[in-house]
Amino acid sequence: MEQYLELISVPVIAAIVYWVVNLIKYATKQNEKFKRFIPLVAAALGAVLGVVAFYAVPSIVPAENVFVAILIGIASGLTATGTNQIIKQLGKKEEDSDGKQGD
Repeated sequence: MEQYLELISVPVIAAIVYWVVNLIKYATKQNEKFKRFIPLVAAALGAVLGVVAFYAVPSIVPAENVFVAILIGIASGLTATGTNQIIKQLGKKEEDSDGKQGD
């Protein structure tokens, strides 16, 4: 059972980072200056969540020490940024193909 719990840490951290970054983007009203720092914010937030998960629920983080937990958190946070870009680019392609068909 614990093996399955270790698999859940990365997607949970990524999902939390994704939604927090989206809330911050909404609160800053899509500020261009903030958009430049989104990957840094996501990495920092992921690192913090990795450390929190390491100490609060050590069974879900597959890390032997805090440094590895920080790296897992950073990777998870950056995964959220990448996921956002994938969704954004797929939406952009659908809009482009819809526009080409209508012309």
